[in-house]
Amino acid sequence: MFEVVPFDIEIGQYKVMLNIADARAMGLNPGDRVRVRTRGASLTAILDVTGQMIRQGQVGIFTEAFRDLKEAKSVEISPAPRPASISYIKMLMDKQKLSEDQIRSIVRDIVDNNLSEIELSAYITASYIHNLDPQETEWLTRAMIETGERIYFDKHPVVDKHSIGGVPGNKVSMLVVPIVAASGLLIPKTSSRAITGAGGTADLMEVLAPVEFTADEIKEITETVGGVIAWGGATNIAPADDRLIKAEYALAIDPYSQMLASIMAKKGAVGADAVVVDMPTGPGTKLETPEKARTLAKDLTDLGERLGIRVECAMTFGGSPVGRTVGPALEVREALRMLETGEGPNSLREKSLALAGILLEMGGVAARGDGYRAAEEILTSGKAHRKLMEIIEAQGGDPKIRSEDIQIGEHQKQILSPTNGYVVAFYNKRIIEIARAAGAPADKKAGVIIHKKMGEIVKKGEPLLTICSSTDWELECAVKMCSMRDALEQPPIVVEGMLLERYSIERYPRTI
Repeated sequence: MFEVVPFDIEIGQYKVMLNIADARAMGLNPGDRVRVRTRGASLTAILDVTGQMIRQGQVGIFTEAFRDLKEAKSVEISPAPRPASISYIKMLMDKQKLSEDQIRSIVRDIVDNNLSEIELSAYITASYIHNLDPQETEWLTRAMIETGERIYFDKHPVVDKHSIGGVPGNKVSMLVVPIVAASGLLIPKTSSRAITGAGGTADLMEVLAPVEFTADEIKEITETVGGVIAWGGATNIAPADDRLIKAEYALAIDPYSQMLASIMAKKGAVGADAVVVDMPTGPGTKLETPEKARTLAKDLTDLGERLGIRVECAMTFGGSPVGRTVGPALEVREALRMLETGEGPNSLREKSLALAGILLEMGGVAARGDGYRAAEEILTSGKAHRKLMEIIEAQGGDPKIRSEDIQIGEHQKQILSPTNGYVVAFYNKRIIEIARAAGAPADKKAGVIIHKKMGEIVKKGEPLLTICSSTDWELECAVKMCSMRDALEQPPIVVEGMLLERYSIERYPRTI
C-alpha cells in the first residue's frame, strides 16, 4: 500500500507520481500505465516519477484521479498494460486503413483519458499527415457522437449553424439564433469560447446571460423558447473533440478529417436535422481561395449525407471584419442594437439574414429563394428581438437589457489615419491581436471599434480604430501594437490614395 499525497492540480487526465526508487523496484518507467486501487474504486493512470517531491512509500495523485478514487488515504499500485489503441495509432502512422472498431477504440481512450499527451500528439500528427478517407471519417464522427451525451428532441426539424471561423467580429449567431427560433424552428446553438480569437459566441452570450448548462437543460430551454446559445464545453457532448482541440492548439495544426468530424459530431449529438455552415473565404482566412472552400463544402455535405444530416455551405466574404466591432461587449452591443432597430452595419445585416434565410428554407418555413425575405421580416418586425429576450430570460439573464446598457472598457485610445485616401486593405489577424492585447476575450469589455471599412474615404487625422480596455496597461500594450515596426509592415488597416505609384519614360522636352 502507498500513502496518498494529493496534488491539487487539474491536468486533464489520470496521472500519478512515484518516487524513482519505488518505480525502479517495480520495473516501471515514466509514461507507463499503472492500476490504482482502493476500496470501492480503481482506475488506470499514467505514471510520472520524481526524486524529491514524493518519498518512498508515497504516491502523488493529481486532482482528477484523486477525486475519482474517493479521496483515498492509501492505494495499491500495480503495472497495467498499454491500451490497444496505441497500436492502432501506429497503424495510422504507417498509412494503414483502420476499422470502425479500431477508430472507436482510439476515441474511447481519448475520452477516458487513457492516452498520454505524447500518444495523443502522435495521433493528431498522424491524422494531419495521413488524412482519413470518407468512410473512416464517418466512423470517427459516429464514435465521437456515441462516446458523449446526446440530445433527443420531441419536435422536429432541429436546425443548427456552424462557422469555420477566422474572421473578427463574426457575431452573426447572436442574430441568426433568435431569427430562426422566432420562426418556430428549434435551434440549440452550442458554441465555443475563443481560443485564438477575440470572442467566441459563448463569450458574447455570457455578456447577457449564463452559458453553462447540462445537455438536459439545453434540451429544456430549447423546447421552451425555441433556441439556446450555450457553451458546449460545459456539457459532455462529443467530449473527445475538446481534448483533441487542446492538443491541436499546442501543435498549431488542424487535421482536415478531424476538422470534418469535429464539426459534424457536435451537430449530430444535438440532434440536428439540418445545418448551415458559414465558410468565410479570402486572404487571411482559413479558406484563402474559393477552390478550398468548395472542396470543404463538398466533403461536409457528403459527410452530412452519410450521417443523415442535411448540410448546406455558404461561402461568405472574409476579407474584413463583420460589422464594426471586435470583442465580446462591443459585439453584443452592436448585435443587440440591430435587433432593436433592424439597422446596422451592412456586412453584419446581410450575412446574418443570408444564413438565417438558408436555415428557414432548410427547415421548411420559407420557400426556396424566399428565406432572406422571411428572415428580414422577422428582424424588422421586432420578433427576433423579443425572441432573444426570451432566450436571455430562460438562460437566467435580464430580459429587459438594452444595447445602451452594455458597458465597454472605460480606457480608450483612437488610432488616427496617417494620410488622406481610401481604406484599401484589412489585416484581420492584426485586428484580433490588438483586441486580445487590450484584454479580450477574458476582459469582456475590451476590444476594437472600427470606424472605417473597405473602400471608405478617410482624411488624415481621422480615427480608423478605437481601442477599449478595462485597464490602462493593457490599453497601452494594444496601442503599442499599432505603432511597432512590424505594424508598419502589416498595419491593421491600410490607407492609400487612389494614385499608388507613377511610372513614366521621359518623351517630352524638358521645360525650364
